[in-house]
Amino acid sequence: MTGFGARLADAKSRRGPLCLGIDPHPELLRAWDLPATADGLGTFCDICVAAYAGFAVVKPQVAFFEAYGAAGFAVLEKTIGALRAAGVLVLADVKRGDIGSTMAAYAAAWVGDSPLAADAVTASPYLGFGSLRPLLEVALGHDRGVFVLAATSNPEGSTVQRADANGRTVAQLIVDHAAAANVTAGPGPGSIGVVVGATVVQPPDVSALGGPVLVPGVGAQGGRAEALAGLGGATRGQLLPAVSREVLRAGPGVPQLRAAAERMLDAVAYLAAV
Repeated sequence: MTGFGARLADAKSRRGPLCLGIDPHPELLRAWDLPATADGLGTFCDICVAAYAGFAVVKPQVAFFEAYGAAGFAVLEKTIGALRAAGVLVLADVKRGDIGSTMAAYAAAWVGDSPLAADAVTASPYLGFGSLRPLLEVALGHDRGVFVLAATSNPEGSTVQRADANGRTVAQLIVDHAAAANVTAGPGPGSIGVVVGATVVQPPDVSALGGPVLVPGVGAQGGRAEALAGLGGATRGQLLPAVSREVLRAGPGVPQLRAAAERMLDAVAYLAAV
């Protein structure tokens, strides 16, 4: 199988630079007249799969599945399989971060041979970037990707991410570690990306990352699609804007949901590689 970085680049070139979120929080289930149960969760995801087939990347927020226990994970496993069967790359938004054997177990679950394994995952490096080594090794060994949190949009994040680390911010240190990991992995589009929020005022420099930049928070969360070009020195083809609520509030009709997704794709199409 081709490495995730190359598969992502190919998917974006054919289907556009947009990541669509599946965030089935209870309020949205109620807005769609669905029960806040595992059955309601399953119907919600079936609608999203039907509407998002043909797009490049879909990002299920795993926390909203965990809330339903084993039944929620069963829905997630089914949803991941259905999206991949439709040719969509799946980015599991798990934000895992731990050390040693625990991190290795998370790696096996999300980027190894587990039924839950996705094409890529999000990860938190704030136990030290080196703590992610088991995850990175398993992901690259299975041609999967990892998006490492660097600079997030929440106000509390800056107290850590903007802190000084010997002349550079912690966020920049994370980006630089990810860049080094891409160099070590070898030539071609890097499979180790970073996460930089769309509303971050002083983003880290990602120009030397050699991998993709996931940009959540576009749309209802305040990020403007037309203002993303050059974020952190990124090239156009490097950015992967992520949108969730702006599209999901158009549901539950599949045509309406798909139309909202296509409008967002049109809004970010200028970020495609040239």
